[in-house]
Parts: sequence; structure tokens; C-alpha cells
Amino acid sequence: MADTAHDGGLLSPLSPYAGHLASATRASGGTLRLAELPFLAQVNVRLDPKGPAADAVALALGFPLPLEPNTVARGGGLAALWLGPDEWLVVGPAGTRTRLEARLREAVGDRHAAVVDVSAQRSTLLVAGARARELLAHGCSLDLHPRTFGAGRCAQTTLARAQVVLVPREGRGPGFWVLVRSSFAGYLAAWLLDAASEYTLGRADPTRA
Repeated sequence: MADTAHDGGLLSPLSPYAGHLASATRASGGTLRLAELPFLAQVNVRLDPKGPAADAVALALGFPLPLEPNTVARGGGLAALWLGPDEWLVVGPAGTRTRLEARLREAVGDRHAAVVDVSAQRSTLLVAGARARELLAHGCSLDLHPRTFGAGRCAQTTLARAQVVLVPREGRGPGFWVLVRSSFAGYLAAWLLDAASEYTLGRADPTRA
């Protein structure tokens, strides 16, 4: 997935924090990685999981939507997050939002379903490294132990009082996607930088030029 804070000339809400997140990552001595995953495609899908629209979406994605609460299904560079009994968030690489929405809309056709591009609603932070769970535990009440909340899971929860969708990433060691409303993205980035100062060699202060 793209690792820049620009997409077709647009700036992400977290672009002012890119340098601070990188500085905190370096200062952690390899125990943390903080970064934005900007402009991920995010398409909200609502349908009857037992209806024909669900079968059509599964065919378009190449895998079925997850039916177990708070789980994730993946395939072909996409992830489908369970948000409710009839609601999912399909996440894809940056630059694919228009194609992904069109693909899913074409799949459902005139069946009873709703497919909406919500990519602008949330920004995505990556929190990874050996200290990632410990860092998030400062502001999240979930049990983040991998036996309880490992790959294949997701949760709508609060982090530092901000509503987020938390998703453990697959492979490559401990790591999480943190999807947060774009209006709260700067606040959450500043909170993460402050909390990460416990593990860094120098304080990454987002108020410094």
C-alpha cells in the first residue's frame, strides 16, 4: 500500500504529522513503527448476508464477506471488515477507490444492497513493532493479546476516547491498522506521539517546527 501523504495533489489530514511519526519511529530504536497509510480505498457495503447480493459481492471480491462478528476476510489485496450483521467495510490499496466502488456496484446490480465510497471518512494509521500492543493499551480497553485479538480479527472501539476501527495486520510481526474519523486524525496522531515518547530516545513533539 502507498506510503505517501499525497494522492493526485490532495493532502491527507495526517500529512503535517508525517515527519513526527517518522522521527518517533527512528527514536524508538526499532521497537515501534508509526506511519500513515494514506488514501486507502474504503467502501461500505450493506446487504442481507443470506441474499443473492452477498453471493454477487463474494464473486466480485474473490472471497466471501465474513459472517462472524468482528472478523476480517482477505484476498487479492483487499480486506473486508465485519462492522455489523448486515454491514462491512471493504478496504483496498490507495488509488483504487473508484474502481472498487464501481466493481461492487456492478456486482450487486439492482439487488437490494447499498455500496458507498467512504474513503474520505477515515484516515488510517499504522502502529507496528514489538511495543505496538503496549502503546495502544495506554488508551484502549480491549485485550490486545494475539490469542484474543490477532490476525483475522477487527473491532470498533475507542482509542484515547476517539472512535476507531482497530485491525491487527497479518504477518510481519505485531502491527495494527487504526482507522479513525479524519476529523480526529490529528488528535489521535498527537496522542500516539505523546504516548510513544515513553519508548523513544527523544520526544517527538508535534508542536515543534
